[in-house]
Amino acid sequence: MVKKAVIAGGTGFIGTYLKEKYERLGYLVYIISRHSEHIQWDDTDSMRDALDGAKLVINLAGKSVNCRYTETNKREIFNSRTETTESLGRAIEACGIAPELWVNASTATIYRHAEDRPMTEDGGEIGRGFSVEVAKAWEDSFFSFQLPDTRQVALRIAIVLGDGGVMEPYRKLVKYGLGGKQGSGRQMFSWIHIEDLYRTVRFMQHRDELSGVFNASAPNPVANKEWMKAMRQSMNRRTGLPASKWMLETGAAALRTETELILKSRWVVPERLVREGFRFRYPSVGSALADLNN
Repeated sequence: MVKKAVIAGGTGFIGTYLKEKYERLGYLVYIISRHSEHIQWDDTDSMRDALDGAKLVINLAGKSVNCRYTETNKREIFNSRTETTESLGRAIEACGIAPELWVNASTATIYRHAEDRPMTEDGGEIGRGFSVEVAKAWEDSFFSFQLPDTRQVALRIAIVLGDGGVMEPYRKLVKYGLGGKQGSGRQMFSWIHIEDLYRTVRFMQHRDELSGVFNASAPNPVANKEWMKAMRQSMNRRTGLPASKWMLETGAAALRTETELILKSRWVVPERLVREGFRFRYPSVGSALADLNN
């Protein structure tokens, strides 16, 4: 019998990586997206057919936050997460054979700006502001479904390091001599190698007793100044100019993005994953960058 996996919002660099991994394991992978070659969000019959009997559902859908927070963009960021999650939940409820596991993306940004201590699932403090409200609503939409035959896991994902995403702009900064600290440099940078994110999903598949919220982040976050130093070392650049807050604000406006992506201190640790015995393949930024720069 063919094993099925469904990846919603699976056209970005994370979804593409997961699709390739699961196809290598022999899964038939379905993608739900707004692209015409995939299952469409308004095609409820095709969604239900793909989800029916699936081993795994992964929801990554949502408009990129790498934009200016205009009212229009904020509305799209919010709705693209909550509405797709609700569409998946309703489709799962309509399945004859419910999927075994539903992993829904969330974000480590749900925690407050933290320079004093790390944020864990049990002891972390939820923050304030637009991004936090999006994260809370996203998780509320997910856990509003009571699915007796489908285990539900929300992954509060830190910044994902891989061949895409944030790595490209950071590499460009270092390449052009701008790889110094950003702002004070004290803000914490929580991250996870894309391979460990995939391995986290596999870990959840193999542990039937696990559900609820997990921080998907490496166990060794670093301060921004240490992150940029590691980036410079990995690219054989000895120095890099720092960027003050006002410089970042000017640059962010020009690039049509927000400084929150750089200046918010995300000090997030994977307490539950570690407690359950998960072993990270890339626990340090040095090991992660060594792999990604090979």
